[in-house]
Amino acid sequence: MKRIISISLAAALALSLAACGAPASESAAPSESASASESTAGTQEAADAGSDAAESDLAYVQDKGTLVIGYTVYAPMNYTDENGEFTGFDTELATAVCEQLGVTPEFQEINWNTKVVELDAKSIDCIWNGMTLTEDILANTACTEPYAKNAQVVVMKADAEYASTADLADGVVAYEAGSAGQDTVEGDEYLSQAEGVPMSVQTNCLREVEAGTATAAVLDLTLANAMIGEGTDYADLEIKDELNVEEYGVAFRKGSDLAEAVNQAFAALREDGTMQALADKYNLELAD
Repeated sequence: MKRIISISLAAALALSLAACGAPASESAAPSESASASESTAGTQEAADAGSDAAESDLAYVQDKGTLVIGYTVYAPMNYTDENGEFTGFDTELATAVCEQLGVTPEFQEINWNTKVVELDAKSIDCIWNGMTLTEDILANTACTEPYAKNAQVVVMKADAEYASTADLADGVVAYEAGSAGQDTVEGDEYLSQAEGVPMSVQTNCLREVEAGTATAAVLDLTLANAMIGEGTDYADLEIKDELNVEEYGVAFRKGSDLAEAVNQAFAALREDGTMQALADKYNLELAD
């Protein structure tokens, strides 16, 4: 506030100062006090926000008592057998891990192409479904150590001629959208030239080849071993090529402490022989 002082107004100014009471430096104190209060409140809010950000995912699932597991139908990992029982290597392994964590597994079928979106939205707590540890998954989630080995393979009619992926450059290739199969197709010099047919689940890729609407399918070795060949619904299909070796892991929300908790459960289940027994049962090879 401007104050214009003149000799003629000296008396009036003195009266004005007396009426105002405290000096200007003292009158600022309430404002400083308010700022300090706001600062304290802001610090508390920041601390609360930090606490929320650092919330334990393990505590979250243990508090609610369930681990919601995102999956797609994928034999031999998660599927319904001929007796109508939901089973599979990942189904049984996840159930054993949940026992270690003190929670109940809740399996929820998802769209594989939006799996990380569902994970971040907390509609599921993890992605556990023969998931290849790709660079994208590793960058956007918290993953366990690898627990099983896999590869991407080319599946075609048994009587189809095949020497290399160059034979498929002018063909039609089916793959699961958002999967390692899609990455393999797009990253191969010749497969990337083919007409790509993205499917919602890997089993649909086999149907496309069986029906003749796709020349080949690129999908997981583990699924191919379980679903094609003599004694299956796809007896006239066979693996023509193995393109690359991969490893499976489980994905949690980025920064989640559940990944390490599951790693510890894996260690215990390896030690007591549970994991190897499941691998033998479902004809899988554990990761080193």
